[in-house]
Amino acid sequence: MIEISRYSPDQESVWNEFVALSHNSTFLHDRRFMDYHSDRFTDCSLMARDEGRLVALLPANEAAGVLYSHQGLTYGGWLTQRKHFDATVMLRVMDAACEWLRGNGFNQLVYKPVPYIYHAYPADEDLYALHRCGANLAECSISSAIDLQNLLPFDRGNKSGVNSALRAGIEINQSEDYSGYWHLLEQVLQERHDTNPVHKLDEILLLHSRFPECIALHTATLQGELLAGVVMFKMPMVWHCQYIASSAQGRDMKALALLFNRLIEEASEAGVRYFDFGVSTEKHGTWLNEGLLQQKSRLGGRGVAYNVYHLKL
Repeated sequence: MIEISRYSPDQESVWNEFVALSHNSTFLHDRRFMDYHSDRFTDCSLMARDEGRLVALLPANEAAGVLYSHQGLTYGGWLTQRKHFDATVMLRVMDAACEWLRGNGFNQLVYKPVPYIYHAYPADEDLYALHRCGANLAECSISSAIDLQNLLPFDRGNKSGVNSALRAGIEINQSEDYSGYWHLLEQVLQERHDTNPVHKLDEILLLHSRFPECIALHTATLQGELLAGVVMFKMPMVWHCQYIASSAQGRDMKALALLFNRLIEEASEAGVRYFDFGVSTEKHGTWLNEGLLQQKSRLGGRGVAYNVYHLKL
């Protein structure tokens, strides 16, 4: 029999130990990451046990009678492990969760599954369970990812840009100067998109201190001057671009082409399967930034869906 319980802080070590062994989790699901913005969300993460044995976790928060796959995370459906888990168990977990939610006054589940490229082993049992429960696909955003085992080459313009940046003497390095980069990032986002980074400088510094091997800033410089950069979220299966920015001079000198060329090489050498540029959509997937998507496409990126499902309870 599946029993559902609500996560509490005294379960942190149990939660993190399970996440470390899950085949569809990332460091984003570690409580040290999830709880950095705990003041903004009412956590309602769920833990599913089968005859006392923990079999699944659901990172989540609650608001106005709705349980959300955690709104502070890009993705995070049921996290599971390979051993003793298949679609039959997932169906029982989902049924028990729906019963628990109804019994606790919830009227809807908003669910963001972990995209398949982050899976260390196939783990789409939750999608089948959602279908069986009558969930509807409510949102679809499109990301661009490179399959590092079957690379598409850069287009002619980016190949030329890499060579031009190399001839100019642009250097690519990992950096700890988050403060300097955040100044450039905020300036670029304001000027070009009238927006701000999701993470403030103190937040990204905190997360980097907690996950130094997983969060890394890589920059392109010329004679010490910062031209461009990207913050990488590094996971076993995927290196994900979190923040990308380039100065006007960096754009003229094609600094990002050289930076991505180097990072893609490093990810491939590290045995990573996918290089994910991130989504090119806004407004819950209804608006596509075609220019941004085409930039990623010219670097070899192709589509990966980031879906959101709604389940009426």
